[in-house]
Amino acid sequence: MLKALKALLRPKSDRTPEDNPGMNYLVAGLGNIGAEYASTRHNSGFMVLDAWAQASNVSFRTERYGDMAEVSFKGRKFYLLKPSTYMNLSGNAVRYWMGKLKLPLENLVVVCDDINLPFGTVRMRKSGSDGGHNGLKDIEICLESTNWARIRIGVGNNFSKGGQIDYVIGNFSPEEKEEMPRICDKVIEGIKNYSTIGPDRAMNLLNTRPSKQ
Repeated sequence: MLKALKALLRPKSDRTPEDNPGMNYLVAGLGNIGAEYASTRHNSGFMVLDAWAQASNVSFRTERYGDMAEVSFKGRKFYLLKPSTYMNLSGNAVRYWMGKLKLPLENLVVVCDDINLPFGTVRMRKSGSDGGHNGLKDIEICLESTNWARIRIGVGNNFSKGGQIDYVIGNFSPEEKEEMPRICDKVIEGIKNYSTIGPDRAMNLLNTRPSKQ
């Protein structure tokens, strides 16, 4: 109680994200653990968080239900979560950390791959359906809500009938792999904008089609 009171009495410029939970965000990048999945399309969410942590010179540590790192930006703190539950059970990790951090749903951003979008296309939504993505579906079940932000990274659908699983757990092509750092940077910028200028303006800036190569 005394700590909370002291935080409220501080000048706004001196307050930290811990003093105001509304300034804290959970960013869950979806993927599968294990070296064999590291460079696969289904691990696009992991790739974004790895890029963000590397650019911020921070390391992940193993915590309950996943690996966690923290980065800060303009007074906000972002908890970067890579669930260790495998893709189809991502909801367990997200539910646990949302509860532990005592965050409202609007402070959750989930990053995942999407075969329904062409490679290089990025889409942010404030809420919505799972679109057939098992990771999103499990999060919706565990949180009993669809009212949280998600960013989908297009990986294309260049596979024949029945080949979806092999495609998403397959590696990016050399050309796609070369382009992924730029896409990761774009997603990171979108998440920062989401926390500073609001979801609507962030979506307007992020939701653009990739230029033709």
